[in-house]
Amino acid sequence: MSGRLSGRWVVITGASSGIGAATAVRMAREGASVLLGARRVERLEHVASRCREAGASLAEGHYLDVANVSSVRAFFDWVRAVAPGVDVLVNNAGGAHGLDPLATAKDEDWEAMVQSNLLGLARVTRACLPLMSGRSAPIVINVGSVAGHTAYEGAAMYCAVKAGVEMITRALRLELVEQGVRVGCIAPGITETEFAMVRFKGDVARARKVYEGMRPLQAEDVAEAIVWMATRPPHVCVDEMILKSTDQAEVYRVVRRGPPSTPVNPGGTAR
Repeated sequence: MSGRLSGRWVVITGASSGIGAATAVRMAREGASVLLGARRVERLEHVASRCREAGASLAEGHYLDVANVSSVRAFFDWVRAVAPGVDVLVNNAGGAHGLDPLATAKDEDWEAMVQSNLLGLARVTRACLPLMSGRSAPIVINVGSVAGHTAYEGAAMYCAVKAGVEMITRALRLELVEQGVRVGCIAPGITETEFAMVRFKGDVARARKVYEGMRPLQAEDVAEAIVWMATRPPHVCVDEMILKSTDQAEVYRVVRRGPPSTPVNPGGTAR
């Protein structure tokens, strides 16, 4: 299948649902070979199947827990066995845990956010970079958040780790410029995924309130932007993109006009 990513090898973390899954399918439609990592292997296999149906030259999934060093190593051992190299890395794995003030926040929530959003992203990138050496115009795309730009109550640690994603992106851009490796970050606002169900620990009613009366971004909207970043000409690097719903001017400034015009999935959140 021909496409803008024909002949390119793409690795996506957190690919079992949401933005990761949508990005995998969009990459597949462009002819890429996609290698997917996530903890939920059964769901990962379903996404890989959708990618093959969409036209991927190859689509396979493998267990990956970015918070575990051994798991990251095993995942990239698998990537080396399957692919001649990596052209696109999408660091999507991450999550928010809780919405508590710093004074009452839980250590386990902090540790989970630091491990997945920050250390996990760094580990995956470190392991992947040798596989990008010698490839034509490779690119690392980190999925950040508007929370990395604006703090809000109850999210001190989440905002901190997403700001950290921005800083890692900028440092990598400087470190890799001579090698011709492009590095960019996309920062979505309120996006309808399973994110809020994790943040609110399965509280459906609380997760639904994130969208009440507004139309949020969909995972496919963010995926389309990621594919656009990945398919710029080799001399073009999109360093940063902020993507928000029209109804969201800022993290805390959302217009709620009435019932949303699209069905609401109880798994969304403000990334």
